[in-house]
Amino acid sequence: KYLDAIKQGHAELVLHKQMNYVPGISIAVSINGNLVWSEGLGLASTDLNAPATRETKYRIGEISEVFTALAFNILVEKNKLDPDSTVHYYLPEFPTKKWDINLRHLVNQSSGIRIETIKEENWTGLRNTIQSGLATFSNDTLLFDPGFFQLLSMFNYNLLGAIIEKTENKKFKEVINELIIDTLGLSNTVPDNPFVTIKGRADFFDHNYISQVINATSTDLSHKLPSRGYLSTAEDLVKLGNAFLFSEYISDSIKSKTFVVDEFPGGPSNWTNGWYIVDSRSGKKIYGSKGSVAGGGSGLLIYPNEKLVIAITTNLTDNSSGLPIFKIANFFINFIEKKDL
Repeated sequence: KYLDAIKQGHAELVLHKQMNYVPGISIAVSINGNLVWSEGLGLASTDLNAPATRETKYRIGEISEVFTALAFNILVEKNKLDPDSTVHYYLPEFPTKKWDINLRHLVNQSSGIRIETIKEENWTGLRNTIQSGLATFSNDTLLFDPGFFQLLSMFNYNLLGAIIEKTENKKFKEVINELIIDTLGLSNTVPDNPFVTIKGRADFFDHNYISQVINATSTDLSHKLPSRGYLSTAEDLVKLGNAFLFSEYISDSIKSKTFVVDEFPGGPSNWTNGWYIVDSRSGKKIYGSKGSVAGGGSGLLIYPNEKLVIAITTNLTDNSSGLPIFKIANFFINFIEKKDL
């Protein structure tokens, strides 16, 4: 019954793929918790001529923060973490700053920790633990009094991940598996690791200086797993989105506060817990998360009132043109509104 919307969406996806020379791209859409469309287009691997499928795993970049924030909120609810306690309380070895950083400042990205440089964002060396990655910024001066302003930096969530590891006395990936991935049945969501074979992982592509598509430089994201380091499929991301709408495992308290934007004296924000909270031109509430990392681009949207969830994943760095996720979502919104007339 969604055939017209799917046809429109497919045509838009093909156009985006051709216009931007995207090797492989996958999409999944659900309405009222039911998967209505899932498809892969193009190639997961150009060398092997392997097609992109529903099971192809892509780098999801900053959408990894949604997992970290959810794990944090679950641990707070279990009284294992206190958002108003300091970083130093949980991680005494972290250097003392002019001002105390609370965990709340990390999760809402108002800690005063600087943003990463382009070199740090695209760093291709080896740091195979989250703890080792902290050395990149741990001795730097805070830019402002924590809680004053929001400044999105991967370092906030990497530090939060290190605290989660220390508190639970387990590797971060094990905590995420136990609290989220296994419970929600996200069987195709795993940490990226360039040193092991991962079934269904796409090859990664980037643009060179004259916009030609080339193989992305090999990079180890292990030290920034909490902020950038996961692989997933479009279908798994849709499952994650649906969990915030329908799952009884995520408490009503967490569901509601996940999408409440904090207020800051230094300026407004529309970001919270890994999500951007926006309204469409027609006034529809949208929760959105996006990721862009070397060799991967991804987007995830939740329309809470329409119960629509859509995800797009690709194996090409998405840092310019953007994915056509809003346009395709509107095809389904139009169908839903016509049906309700």
